[in-house]
Amino acid sequence: MSVRRVMGTEVEYGISVQGQPAANPMVASSQIVNAYASSTARARRARWDFEEESPLRDARGFDMARQVADPSQLTDEDLGLANVILTNGARLYVDHAHPEYSSPEVTTPLDVVRWEKAGEQVMLDASRMAAQVPGSTPILLYKNNTDNKGASYGAHENYLMRRSTQFAEIVRHLTPFFVSRQVVTGAGRVGIGQDGRDTSPERGFQISQRSDYFEVEVGLETTLKRPIINTRDEPHADPAVYRRLHVILGDANLAEISIYLKAGTTALVLAMIEDGFIDRDLSVEGAVNSLREVSHDPTLQQLITLRDGRRITAVQLQLEYLELARKYVEDRYGADADEQTVDVLARWESVLTRLERDPMECAAELDWVAKLKLLNQYRDRDGLDWDDAKLHLIDLQYADLRPDKGLYHRLAGAGRIRRLLDDAAIEAAMHDPPVDTRAYFRGRCLDKYADSVAAASWDSVIFDLPGRESLQRVPTIDPLRGTRAHVGELIDRSETAQALVAAITR
Repeated sequence: MSVRRVMGTEVEYGISVQGQPAANPMVASSQIVNAYASSTARARRARWDFEEESPLRDARGFDMARQVADPSQLTDEDLGLANVILTNGARLYVDHAHPEYSSPEVTTPLDVVRWEKAGEQVMLDASRMAAQVPGSTPILLYKNNTDNKGASYGAHENYLMRRSTQFAEIVRHLTPFFVSRQVVTGAGRVGIGQDGRDTSPERGFQISQRSDYFEVEVGLETTLKRPIINTRDEPHADPAVYRRLHVILGDANLAEISIYLKAGTTALVLAMIEDGFIDRDLSVEGAVNSLREVSHDPTLQQLITLRDGRRITAVQLQLEYLELARKYVEDRYGADADEQTVDVLARWESVLTRLERDPMECAAELDWVAKLKLLNQYRDRDGLDWDDAKLHLIDLQYADLRPDKGLYHRLAGAGRIRRLLDDAAIEAAMHDPPVDTRAYFRGRCLDKYADSVAAASWDSVIFDLPGRESLQRVPTIDPLRGTRAHVGELIDRSETAQALVAAITR
């Protein structure tokens, strides 16, 4: 494989009610999701089907007991919170105290960008719709990862992998990559520590919003004792064939190139792990501490100690993965490598080369560099120290989804941050599903047969049909079936859900 594989992202958004700092975030999040659901009849009826979910199954070969699990891990329980399935195949719901958008399954890094950016627009529209409810107070949404009061919320990635790949090999080769990946994918943050209170002159800014919240190298939890490698074994596909790697340490990116490289470089490393191509041990001594130390040094001079005794920077460690990836693609594909794989390799090399020379050269592509450049401009102009409250506000405003208020959007609008997609492509992805995964079937059914879809999940669509005593479940266990090529013509000619199900089950 190359950069192509089944992938997706889940982003929890920061939320606040304007002028009401004590407002209940679960209520506000429900208002956001319900406002969007009310905007379209297609979103009102279908519920999320939890039957096939197994969040306590561990890739190391056991199931965690429910009685010892933190309540936040019990994602297979229907708590009655707002939950909507969208016609683009995505899920929009309340995850504890945050509104969350889970993208549909896609197969390329560029499509990861497209449907994740579509999620930003869905959230923005939802906040506008919520503000139109009589008597409501504006609800503000932020694509970030921390409230700087000690709480962090996630931006998760999901990658389907071969079940035959030994999990120990995934841990061995992926941990060093994740420790160093933040130099490309970090969103940047004012303050050190979980509460962000350390803002001493030489330690006022760090590369990643998430790194300070990780405590162990490997584990099942996602909100407590967060691990660099998460072991949840919930493939949402045939478990004999696939495992789903659930990545929880990434930042919520706004810059399209940051998202693109996050998905593309990770997909390449996973391909090398699956094929047993990585021929060297890049293991890091004290991975958790190294993760934090790298984040705390935006000069990128912090040295990481490898188990073989070498001491190198995170950029140099990334360059080793890049070298391996270039050899891998040349060995497996040669001149037949697909366009996105070639592009990911070229952009990865370009970014790392410039980061090593001067990080500020990447201010038009990477979130953390763009944010640091902006903050330094304010610091230089107004003589601000890192502990000045204004800098924390600028940090937050970078992530504001409102195009007239959010500093990312203003930079992008001024051409100071490069983009990969135009607005029209992103707007279409708000409503249209990807054509090359099972999300196509899910989304088209929600669009065409809304009144007949009782429930859906990643691996099934459930119909409530007239004359049938029981609900009709159509499994979608294979993520690469249910595509436009497989079912597009069938859906086009089936005027009713009854006709569609009859044709499928014939």
